[in-house]
Amino acid sequence: MTLNEKNQNDIFDNDLLNELGIEYEFSNEPINRFKNNAPNEDKSEELAKLRVEIEKIEDCELKNSAKNLVFSDGNSSSKIMIVGEGPGQKEDELGKPFVGDAGMLLNKMLKAINLDRTNVYITNVVNYRPPNNRKPEISEINRYSEYLRKHISIINPEILILMGSTAMEALFGNKIKISKERGKWKEVIINNKTYLTMITFHPAYLLRQAEQKKYSWADLKEIRKKIDEISLEI
Repeated sequence: MTLNEKNQNDIFDNDLLNELGIEYEFSNEPINRFKNNAPNEDKSEELAKLRVEIEKIEDCELKNSAKNLVFSDGNSSSKIMIVGEGPGQKEDELGKPFVGDAGMLLNKMLKAINLDRTNVYITNVVNYRPPNNRKPEISEINRYSEYLRKHISIINPEILILMGSTAMEALFGNKIKISKERGKWKEVIINNKTYLTMITFHPAYLLRQAEQKKYSWADLKEIRKKIDEISLEI
């Protein structure tokens, strides 16, 4: 690992760089640190209604076997929205997404591009833990994708990040492979609105396949580049 330069904010630490297995030359360009924390009562109301809709789902194996509904975490006013697969055991216990080992890695990944999970919005395709942490079935992905699309419309992000094949399949179908689609900027249309979308690997997958981290790092750099290009306030 070689650090040729460090910017004034030291956004990477050595442990994180070693864990991701990457070399990087930091930029001296100023970092946009503006935050949008303004309350949005209409958005809060819509999110509350959506949560109730999901709570009222019937005849669902996921719901029947889970302890808690896992709805979201982070800043609902954020212009960056992250979608994962579904809750694991820790998430099911606490009722929040990405709080287990994969969540810890996600936090480091966000920090790597000078983001913090408190300034992004995080949810999953399915809102209840699949039995034995299995991958959601196609019928379940399709069923919950209706709620996911509503969720995206409410948050209305400038950048949508889909982590893992389940998130990809929920919006783009199951005829494509994440290994070929990740790292490319794509567009998805929801309620006549086009969302700029990046597909990347899920942190849980990276914990199992460490050699894939270099590809996720490339995706992260593209996300950071786009944030800067469009002067996104975070």
